[in-house]
Amino acid sequence: ASNRVANWLRARGVKRGDRILLMLPNVVALWELTLAAIKLGAVVSPATTLLAADDLADRITRGQMRHVVADTSAAARFAGMPGDFTRTLVGGSAPGWTDYAEAASASADFFPDGPTLASDPLLLYFTSGTTAKPKMVLHTQASYPVGHLSTMYWLGLRPGDVHFNISSPGWGKHAWSSFYAPWNAGATIFIVNQARFDAKFTLDTIVRCGVTSLCAPPTVWRVLILEDLAKWPVKLNEVIGAGEPLNPEVIEKVRAAWG
Repeated sequence: ASNRVANWLRARGVKRGDRILLMLPNVVALWELTLAAIKLGAVVSPATTLLAADDLADRITRGQMRHVVADTSAAARFAGMPGDFTRTLVGGSAPGWTDYAEAASASADFFPDGPTLASDPLLLYFTSGTTAKPKMVLHTQASYPVGHLSTMYWLGLRPGDVHFNISSPGWGKHAWSSFYAPWNAGATIFIVNQARFDAKFTLDTIVRCGVTSLCAPPTVWRVLILEDLAKWPVKLNEVIGAGEPLNPEVIEKVRAAWG
């Protein structure tokens, strides 16, 4: 599928070094497009779906974006936005946007236009802007794919694991644990795309689908322990908290319920 997407993007003018603003929720197209960009030597700039129009305009201008990919819920935020960039819509159609579904008809045979070096750019992130305007951080082809061998070990991932990382696209943690680290390990990336977190639904899904590794921010763990965790016969080998310190009481409740 990513071969088809890469060929389709190339036909639409995406070239080596071009920057793509990618603003999608947890949908399959996110993985297809990221892989396609790697194959093309293009640069992906992941963006959270919560960004407002002003934030997007800033990223497009300062990041010199040549292409934008978004879903139908975000299309209106780009209305009237200045800039010479292509617009691709995932999950529907809208005036001025090209439907991503067209990519499925492209050839599945992909041939790169040349070598991609480890030092070539791959990801352009913007910092959270906690203390000032968000800053651009450019990562190489080695930085995330190879650098997150460390994340693979930190998560404890092994071949055949089913890893569920609860994170929103657009943040570095999503790329670490929902993309590079599981594939480095030969593990399965497991995703639940829910607009609003539902603890019982999430726990039911973890059991039903045989998730073996779970990584979540402390805010999620604090909601999960409000349930009687012992009622869910999970098959988890590893559980991880990330993003901020996790208070010991939460850790002890999880350990008591799941061993």
